[in-house]
Parts: sequence; C-alpha cells; structure tokens
Amino acid sequence: MDLLREEPEIHAALEQLVDLLDEHDLIKEFQEVRQQAQQNESLQKLEEQIKQQQKAAVQFAHYDKPEAARQANAEIDRLKKEYDTHPLVLSYREKMFDANELLQYIITNFEKQVNGAIEEEETDASKN
Repeated sequence: MDLLREEPEIHAALEQLVDLLDEHDLIKEFQEVRQQAQQNESLQKLEEQIKQQQKAAVQFAHYDKPEAARQANAEIDRLKKEYDTHPLVLSYREKMFDANELLQYIITNFEKQVNGAIEEEETDASKN
C-alpha cells in the first residue's frame, strides 16, 4: 500500500472506483440484505444454537459419550439446514454472488487493460 501514498493519482482513482461501487445497485442490494441478515433475531438465535450444540458435541466426544455426541451432531445438522434454507440467508448468498460477479468483471477487465498497455509498451520498445 506504500504505492498509494507515493502515487496520489492512483489513490484518487481507487477512491473514485470505491465510491462508484458503493453507488452500484448490486452492491447496495447486497449491503441491505447483509444488514437485514445480521439484525435478524431468528438467524442470531440459530447461530447461537449451532454454537452451543458444537460445544456440546465436543464435550460429549471428550468425555467418551458417543451417543450424546451423535445426537448433538444430528441437531447441528438440523439447525444448519434450517439456517441454510432461511430466506434471508438464501437472498444474502444470491446477492453476494452477484456482487462478487461484478467485482470479478471489473478486475478481469482492469487486468486485460493493464496487460494490454504493458504489451503495447513492450512492442513499441522492441521496435526502437
């Protein structure tokens, strides 16, 4: 990141790109769904129940109680399935995928342009 301090134009362009991304509909939708998911009480409760069951399963395994550990693991699986199929979790994952696709598109095109400029410079340099 020292390069950003040395190159104010690069830093300014990066800030401008971040601002543009913040205003993009896909990013806004992702941030909105993420906030809803983080504030959802039923999801928070499920997360806490999963953590408690995971701790219980470890304790049962440690104290050589295989049947109790199996039951705890079965409950973990049930809770995870409930969590994974929650509408907000499904929406969050969909929006995150869309946002990642946008970022990948930008990165890929940026990389192509930079590589093209470098190749052009190398071609021009070899002609001289």
